[in-house]
Amino acid sequence: MTDASRSFRHTKSHTLCRRCGNRAFHRQHKTCASCGYPAAKMRSYEWGQKAKRRKTTGTGRMQYLKDVSRRFKNGFRENTVAKKRVTAKPEA
Repeated sequence: MTDASRSFRHTKSHTLCRRCGNRAFHRQHKTCASCGYPAAKMRSYEWGQKAKRRKTTGTGRMQYLKDVSRRFKNGFRENTVAKKRVTAKPEA
C-alpha cells in the first residue's frame, strides 16, 4: 500500500506562467507563485535574497540595456555621422 496523499497527485496545480515562464502559475488561484502575475509589480521579498539574485538585472541577455552605457558616453546622439579625426603627421 502507498500512502493516501499519493493518490491525489495526478492533477497539476501549477502550469506555465506567461510572464516569467516558470511552472509556478496556480491554475485555481490564477496567480504566479514566482513572479506574482497578474499583479503589476514583480513579486520580490527581502527575505528572499537568493531569489532576488537569480532574477536581477544582468542574469539575462540584457538586449537593450547593454548598449545604453555606450550610447550615454556619446550623448545619445542619433541620425548623425561621426566627425573625421585628423591624425597628427610625424615631424621628420
